[in-house]
Parts: sequence; C-alpha cells; structure tokens
Amino acid sequence: MTEEDTRIANKTLVHDGFCHIERFEMQHRLFNGEWTPLYTRELMIKSRVAAALPYDPKHNQVVLIEQFRVGALGQNITPWLIEVVAGIMDQTHAETPEELIKREMFEEAGLDIEELLPIYDYLVTPGCSTEKVKLFCAKVDSTKAPKFCGLKSEYEDVKVHVLSTQEAFAAVRSGQINNATTIVALQWLELNLENVNRKWK
Repeated sequence: MTEEDTRIANKTLVHDGFCHIERFEMQHRLFNGEWTPLYTRELMIKSRVAAALPYDPKHNQVVLIEQFRVGALGQNITPWLIEVVAGIMDQTHAETPEELIKREMFEEAGLDIEELLPIYDYLVTPGCSTEKVKLFCAKVDSTKAPKFCGLKSEYEDVKVHVLSTQEAFAAVRSGQINNATTIVALQWLELNLENVNRKWK
C-alpha cells in the first residue's frame, strides 16, 4: 500500500519547542480493503539526522563519544550514553548529510573525516516520529582524537573513547552500548570489516 491508502481528517499543533509535535485524526486502509475507524496519533516532527561511526583501519580502532541523553532518564541505566557521532540537519543551512557529518565529527570528536562509506538510510521510531537517519562509516585517524570535545553553546560535554573494534563489538554484545544507531553501525562494521579494510587499507 501507499500514502494513497491513508486519510487525514484533521491535524493540529500540540507543542512547538525543542520537539515539534502534531496530533493527527486519521484512518488507514486495512489489508482486507476496508478502512479503520477514525483514530488519533501524536507525531514528533523531526529533521533528518546524519550519523557516522568513526573507524581507523590503520589501527583497527573505532572512536565513540559519551554524552548525556535526557531520553535515558528513568530507564534504570546511566543517562550518559556511548554513541557514534550524529547531528540534526539545520533547515536554515543548505548542508548535505555528508557536509553535516563532517562538521559534527570535528565538533563532537575533534576529528577530520578522510572518507565516507554509506551504511543505511532508515527510520528510527516510525510509530511516533518522522526521524530518519543517514548513517555512514567514516575513515579517521584515531590517534588524533582528544579526550573531551563538544560545543558549549549547544550544552555539549563530550567524552571521547578510542576502542579496538573487538572491544566495541563486545560492548554491543554485553549491552553496554544500548542505543540503536550505534548498535546498527557496529554490527554493520563487524559484518563488513574485511571488506572495509580491503577498501581503506
């Protein structure tokens, strides 16, 4: 089915702050050809995200960042998460995802990107958000990574971690790394490590 198989009866703005939330009164077609009754859904409208796993093929290391995430509060885990580098596309600037992630890589991890490999372009939580991530693997020199980074103007306080690929893969398996984009990126690298090394070495 396509978007032609949906009907939006009404759409209202619920909140317009750090997050933009709209309420939909809608219907969608069922697989038997009929339509659902009218129902409501709240949807968080988010700009596209570019993210990248910094990987150093020369030293077989990845660079990950640790920072506070409000969404992890109340989840019986630390709200300081270990992640890949990511940034939200600013609608006021005409940046490509590649340009955005190069800027974010320097701001959040203090590194320059030598080369980018596309991984996936995927929806994060389509049940309640429009957020879509364009994910890359970024070739970097991990020996140039600082201990701390981030823009104070954006309330960023970032700790930089340099790990061997095997340490990072183990952190996914143990659950220490527990956010989707980082898990997706590291599992992709584990599956494609030989091909990436062949390409970049």
